[in-house]
Amino acid sequence: MALFKKKTAPVTDGPVNLDDVMKKFDRESNTRVWEGTPKWIVSSILALFSVFCIYVTLFATWLDEVRLTSFMAFIIFIGYLVFPARKGKQKVNFMPWYDWIIMILGTSSFLYFCIRATEIVSRYKITEIEVIIGIVGILCLAELCRRSVGLPILIVAAALLCYALIWGSTNPDIFARVTENVRVLFYSKEGILSTPINVCSKYIALFIIFGAFLERTGIADFFIKISNALVGRFSGGPAKVAVVASALEGMVSGSSVANTVGSGAVTIPLMKRTGYKPEFAAAAEASASTGGQIMPPIMGAAAFLMAETVGVPYSNIVVRAILPAVLYFAGVFITVHLEAKKEGLRGLTKEELPRIKPLLKQTYLLLPLILLIYLVATSKRSIAYAAAIAIVVAIVVSMFNKETRITPKRLLEALAAGGQGMITVAAACGVAGIIAGVIGSTGLAYMLFNGIVTLAGGKVIIALFLTMLCCIVLGMGVPTTANYCIMAATCAPILVQMGVPIIAAHFFVFYFGIVADLTPPVALAAYAGAAIAGANPMKTAFTSTKLAIGAFIVPYVFALSPAMLFIDTTVWEVVLICITSLVGMFAVSASLEGFFKRKMLWFERIISAVGGLCLIYPGIVTDTIGLALVALIIVLQFTVKIKKSAS
Repeated sequence: MALFKKKTAPVTDGPVNLDDVMKKFDRESNTRVWEGTPKWIVSSILALFSVFCIYVTLFATWLDEVRLTSFMAFIIFIGYLVFPARKGKQKVNFMPWYDWIIMILGTSSFLYFCIRATEIVSRYKITEIEVIIGIVGILCLAELCRRSVGLPILIVAAALLCYALIWGSTNPDIFARVTENVRVLFYSKEGILSTPINVCSKYIALFIIFGAFLERTGIADFFIKISNALVGRFSGGPAKVAVVASALEGMVSGSSVANTVGSGAVTIPLMKRTGYKPEFAAAAEASASTGGQIMPPIMGAAAFLMAETVGVPYSNIVVRAILPAVLYFAGVFITVHLEAKKEGLRGLTKEELPRIKPLLKQTYLLLPLILLIYLVATSKRSIAYAAAIAIVVAIVVSMFNKETRITPKRLLEALAAGGQGMITVAAACGVAGIIAGVIGSTGLAYMLFNGIVTLAGGKVIIALFLTMLCCIVLGMGVPTTANYCIMAATCAPILVQMGVPIIAAHFFVFYFGIVADLTPPVALAAYAGAAIAGANPMKTAFTSTKLAIGAFIVPYVFALSPAMLFIDTTVWEVVLICITSLVGMFAVSASLEGFFKRKMLWFERIISAVGGLCLIYPGIVTDTIGLALVALIIVLQFTVKIKKSAS
């Protein structure tokens, strides 16, 4: 929780303050400083918001407009209590007068709609005073989004709003245009109160609270220790620990930067100590931590949004996400292994490794997560019910260890952390709803589709490439959940119209929105890792992009051949796809690293890359060609080495 101070982690080149790193690269960490009684009051309000979310989700039967506007009123109120207008050092227990005014105006705007929701919904037109109230509410939400999320998403929303006001209507009366846009964006379920904020309040809120409680059981430390025990002793062990730990942490986390800083504080210094270059160490952690956002079952909370948007059960999304995520992490793992072999790096010594027996006794920490997955997959109850049960189990699990036991004080801290964690997601989802509302009401979606189809000349592969570029640009600096909201509203429909299956289209845009955290120029996760490692930020970003090659290849594969997402396929085909794809990822990674059993020659790297891509793409013909090419590389590698040894 950002209200509480973080510890400083030592690195090889001297101490790095993790709090400073988080504040520089993660807007969620730029919070006001409350101490003493004000801190207790703010924490209590945040905790009360978490309790409110649990009650409303599980028990209330309110009108949707009442439920969503009360949720947003709470978000505006606590948002301005937590986030200051500017970055930098904050005065203790200080909130300027203008923030109090903005907070009251924004909260009042949503409360007005909440109180008069039944009347407003029953009539199509809105009054002049309601237009002003709606404008104030939209502007206050936008300012909160700027503080907690950043400018990129606001720039997109502002550009679309300008389009809607200037070209999006044929009505010559500017006030009529403003009125219609305010009605759609503020007073209907097609704007701020659309699917993103609806899913945020119903599902994501409870899972953020669950994550806050799970964090206090000590599961993050357990993930790092168990990863050390499993792979730490092998060549280049610390880098492999980073990959495994980030994959595990990614199952319950929703931030690439937070993952990078959290586990990187431990793994990056170890990687440097065992011989990895600073840029590679930072890139390995950043690419693995970013991959955590595509790791089921949470997927940065986007899994719930995707299920609601696509119209399929949540468990369906989770199952289809497994193989692409495994391939991504396999690619990163293989690359760090080959780098270790190429550089002759060692693993951790026996003294540095944690003992396995004490760790096995801590496997009970996984019970909340296992139960959550089981309930979501098998129970006829709602996802919210599964999350609520998992929260209770996390509290019970914490009781087994005196250091992590959830006392009344820690209960307040966990609820407050959950409440604060919702601010950024909700603000981003609200603005994403504005983006979706403008695109839907102005017919801009049809124009975007026609533009990409024209540029692509009707060819799906070109449309995929152009969509990839759009996703990377639009996803720069945007949190995972909001990232997906934007992509689902702008880019996914284009691919669906081009004939890509709807689930494959949504997975495609989600993946490329996520890798914006690694690709220059706004590679926040890579830059955070570079700050910890004392590495060159831009070199780290390019190295991260190379390590994350799976995220650039796999989406094309399942968009062109949805069998990888288990669409229209048999069990035997699934098994074959898993085997050939993993072998193919190894070949591609070896090609990029330029090393297998020895340093690869230039033509060997080309052959290996082509063979790997053929194996990753499902199909009998491509698999046969790929196996032949990879077999040729193996023969060449072993033959040349034998000849050198004999000479």
